[in-house]
Amino acid sequence: MATQESVQERVVVVTGGGTGIGAAIAARYAADGARVAIVGRRREPLDAVAAETGAFPVVADAADGASAAAAVAEILARWGRIDVLVANAGGHGFAPVAETSDENWAAAMSANLTTAFVMARETLPALLASAERSGSAEIVIVSSLAGLFAGPSVAGYTVGKHALIGLTKTLARDYSRRGVRVNAVCPGWVRTPMADAEMDEFASHAPEIVDRAAGYAAVTRDVPLGRPAEAAEIASIVRFLGSSESSYMTGSVLVADGGAHIVDLPTVAFEHAGM
Repeated sequence: MATQESVQERVVVVTGGGTGIGAAIAARYAADGARVAIVGRRREPLDAVAAETGAFPVVADAADGASAAAAVAEILARWGRIDVLVANAGGHGFAPVAETSDENWAAAMSANLTTAFVMARETLPALLASAERSGSAEIVIVSSLAGLFAGPSVAGYTVGKHALIGLTKTLARDYSRRGVRVNAVCPGWVRTPMADAEMDEFASHAPEIVDRAAGYAAVTRDVPLGRPAEAAEIASIVRFLGSSESSYMTGSVLVADGGAHIVDLPTVAFEHAGM
């Protein structure tokens, strides 16, 4: 059973902390007694999450080295340490290759990969210092089921999320001996504002999808658990990976998709036929 003591007073940095999964991660860590900094480019959603959770909002672009370095300096000035980085920022890249411009490709890589790379690089000195003091520090990278499989017309997003798995492994290989453990989580469908917008778009193109709820039902029809995750469920997994409770895990990839990855697609038609 999870214990609050494993994260109490630890300093946790969450990128993309203003909405969705990032906001839920911030709330979970804060509820367990951690000191949480949430990083994002927009002040308003950060302030809203800060008001609800007590997190420290830091406006910065996690994909920009100078901006990320300034954010890290601001957090260190406040608390003097960083013990956990949750690289959660992401988005962009929703088109097939032939329809992806150079600009859109760069935006997808920036949002989904560079944010994690830059924040890992900028926080590593503080994380290594934390590991030297306490024996361990953690990086948790939020990838996606799209980091393992390919969906239709999401080239930039898929490639960026796949690359996050590689980033997880190379960070773990290089820094685990020095006490910084690095693991990734790959969520499937999660009920968030971004996914809500996708369901609304789905409904606008499919007459049989009458509303957002019908959209979620359709995209999880063949998922063994038969529903999307709530953001708090993914936050619980991140909280586990970013704590001493996962002390013998590094370079691991945890899939949290309701069982979608175990489904044999060629046999789905048989199930729908009642066989």
